[in-house]
Amino acid sequence: MKINCLSCGFKVDLDDMYDDFEGPIKCLCGAMLEVRIEEGMLKGIKLAEPLSRSAPKPKRMEGAATT
Repeated sequence: MKINCLSCGFKVDLDDMYDDFEGPIKCLCGAMLEVRIEEGMLKGIKLAEPLSRSAPKPKRMEGAATT
């Protein structure tokens, strides 16, 4: 069975041991997908935690000296 990653669209290939499975699957892009598979049929899928594409910029301190 193949499922499409909700973050990047990559087709994640799952073997037969996932025919009855509920839990996390990690894509190559690093996204965690929560899936529910029953009798080889995908019953549910959602993005477990959104990926941050860029790191937050550090805040500049008030009154900091610049050189």
